Amino acid sequence: MENFEEIKTKASTIPKIPPRRIVMIGLIIIAIVILLTGFYTINPEEVGVVQRFGKYINTTEPGLHFKIPFGIDKLTKVKIKNVYKEEFGFRTLRSAVKTQYSTRSYNQESIMLTGDLNIADVQWIVQYRIKDPVAYLFHIRNVEESIRDLNESVMREVVGDRSVDEVIVLNRKEIADESMILLQELLDGYKAGIEIVTINLQNVNPPDRVKPAFNDVNSAKQEKERIVNQAWQEYNHIIPEAEGKAKRTIEEARGYAVNRVNRARGDANRFIDMYAQYSRAQEVTRKRLYLETMQEILPKMEKIFIVDEQQKGLLPLLNLDGEGK
Repeated sequence: MENFEEIKTKASTIPKIPPRRIVMIGLIIIAIVILLTGFYTINPEEVGVVQRFGKYINTTEPGLHFKIPFGIDKLTKVKIKNVYKEEFGFRTLRSAVKTQYSTRSYNQESIMLTGDLNIADVQWIVQYRIKDPVAYLFHIRNVEESIRDLNESVMREVVGDRSVDEVIVLNRKEIADESMILLQELLDGYKAGIEIVTINLQNVNPPDRVKPAFNDVNSAKQEKERIVNQAWQEYNHIIPEAEGKAKRTIEEARGYAVNRVNRARGDANRFIDMYAQYSRAQEVTRKRLYLETMQEILPKMEKIFIVDEQQKGLLPLLNLDGEGK
């Protein structure tokens, strides 16, 4: 009882706060709470999604805005201009001049069965951004996990439609493009509010156990392609040259044939004309032909002997050595 009386006595000595001052203090506290919880700022790379008692109200653009405090309005900021990345089959620990990757195995994500019943180790990267913040927040639970599951499903489907050579060597760009289209269709069907920016196949290799055999097969194929290309090179060098020579020989033969035919026709026409002249004047034509023939032959001879048909002794008149001996 004595302690209670002492406490009562001390309480009576404490100065009483006027009610008006209490009201002022309460108003000040409420104003501070309103300022701290009512006004908010949205950065340029994001938007604000406002919910009132859990129901979506509106989306606010970058700038200063106000919402009802005391937990009535709930604000969620969504970065719509950021590009997010998901990695499959590997993890990047640190991006720098020399990128560091995790040494942990992620084969459960990357090992896939190809269409020809071979196994390929496919590692890829998916980049995406948020195009509809409301759909992103409210239509799908665990968006990142859903994106990963859909990615694996789509990539396994696309890889399963191709042979191991197409996956590892030939059609990597086509696989990435087709996977991107199929994944976007699935996300749009789920109304996820996600836009796929790109899908890149990082590394596509056979499993470690079969790499030596696969490399031997690739070496044999490359050697085969080299030999085939070399044969085509020889073919393209020899065949056109042979075809050109054949065409040239054919054209020369045609030209020779035309020349011979024309010459034969000219000779025939000349003889016909000559015979016509000979028929009109046989003596004159004989002499003209003789003189024309001698005019053509005599200039080519070194020595010319003219013998009179009445001459009986021919030998004394011949100067056989050109010096009179």
